[in-house]
Amino acid sequence: MMSRFRKTLISAFVLYLVILPLLVSAAEEEENECGGSNGGSAGEKATALKYKIIAFFSILFAGIFGVCLPIFGLKSESNFFMFVKAFAAGVILATGFVHILPDATESLTSPCLGEEPPWGDFPMTGLVAMAASILTMLIESFASGYLNRSRLAKEGKTLPVSTGGDKEEHAHTGSAHTHASQGHSHGSLLVPQDDHIDMRKKIVTQILELGIVVHSVIIGISLGVSPSVSTIKPLIAAITFHQLFEGFGLGGCISEAKFKVKKIWVMLMFFALTAPLGIGIGIGVAEIYNENSPMALKVSGFLNAAASGILIYMALVDLVAPLFMNPKAQSSMRIQVACSVSLVLGAGLMSLLAIWA
Repeated sequence: MMSRFRKTLISAFVLYLVILPLLVSAAEEEENECGGSNGGSAGEKATALKYKIIAFFSILFAGIFGVCLPIFGLKSESNFFMFVKAFAAGVILATGFVHILPDATESLTSPCLGEEPPWGDFPMTGLVAMAASILTMLIESFASGYLNRSRLAKEGKTLPVSTGGDKEEHAHTGSAHTHASQGHSHGSLLVPQDDHIDMRKKIVTQILELGIVVHSVIIGISLGVSPSVSTIKPLIAAITFHQLFEGFGLGGCISEAKFKVKKIWVMLMFFALTAPLGIGIGIGVAEIYNENSPMALKVSGFLNAAASGILIYMALVDLVAPLFMNPKAQSSMRIQVACSVSLVLGAGLMSLLAIWA
């Protein structure tokens, strides 16, 4: 199931990368306030291209470093790792609320979309974000339910295993919970339950990564199509730190999900390459891309709104709540305070970046 689920996510993302530039380039530019312009002298365009190339590698290395640090540099059993998780949760929460949701609102309330329903006064951004949150919850619920039913069905087949006759077989079946609690191997429920928890963490992490990379591609495209050197310069630093913090948050989740090494590297590169790939797409469609065209506004607005709903839901439900309700945190005031400070610090630093990007 996990293999099919992963392939579905990757296929959906690849399809998105293919159709996005086609959709936005299909919209013809109009000579009005919503027409946009990618003009500029040949010299300015050449200088802008140099900065875009610098941005490509700067953002790529920042993403790799950010996501690798918690995966390979921290021990998941330490108290410090809890503080890192709290910081990461704050980063992801701020990404959803402060970075992505306002961008989606700006796109879906643009006067370039007109005033006809549903682009008038209807809060389309909130609707899409809510729908994405509900869909995320349903995916988690049904996936966890499927895994739980599979685990129980497997236990039902493996519990009555005995070589001592029907009487002994019946005894082992009926006392499976007792044996499990005593550490015996007869029908033990401990390992399957741990497997179920680990599998759920893997599902959560993959959905979280999908929400993050959608926004990463969009901001990459925005930088790639920009013709202004004065606009690109501050964006390089802002998006570099943006990817560093986001990678740090995602890396903490990947580390806890206990993927195999090969899968870790696939997810790592999948995240690290998305924003640079967006820059490449932006450079390729810069001459025909109009960020104020109705099609571009709708595509970016809907995708950003959905990504914000996913990240906000997962940050609060799957990251913050389990961390602060953890018995280890609940039993120590020092750990609770440290986690709270880390959460606020992560959210605060990520929110501060919204000044520039």
